[in-house]
Amino acid sequence: MYRTIPYMRARLTYVPVEVADQFNDFIIQRDEQVLDAVKARTKDFSTLSLLKLLYQIRTNSMTFSELYSKSNIRMKRSFLNYLDLCINYNFITKKPMGQNVIYTITEKGTTMLNLFTRTEKNWDLLIKLQDKVIKQNKIIQVW
Repeated sequence: MYRTIPYMRARLTYVPVEVADQFNDFIIQRDEQVLDAVKARTKDFSTLSLLKLLYQIRTNSMTFSELYSKSNIRMKRSFLNYLDLCINYNFITKKPMGQNVIYTITEKGTTMLNLFTRTEKNWDLLIKLQDKVIKQNKIIQVW
């Protein structure tokens, strides 16, 4: 007996109405509203899969086939959901080039990727910021 594998898990959860209105891309189906929340089936996007997609096109543009194979998001339907999310939130742009479509990361996509990237520069900035906060706290304590 064969079982089908769902392409993306759906979660049943309560979402504040404002959040549900703002992030409608994550809502599959809305049910009843309870006080200031709505009961909804939502798409469960993985941050890691989103980053895998953005990471592949960080340096150069790719065709659909290249991006699909290099992202290692195994299920094509899941890949399409992540690609749509990236395009809808302007992390990636797509441009037709002859018979192919070329995908390119945007500045917003690079910013999203950098939020999760650990580099020496980022760590140095965090340490300097932490030292500055500590010094300011000492000055406040003296007063």
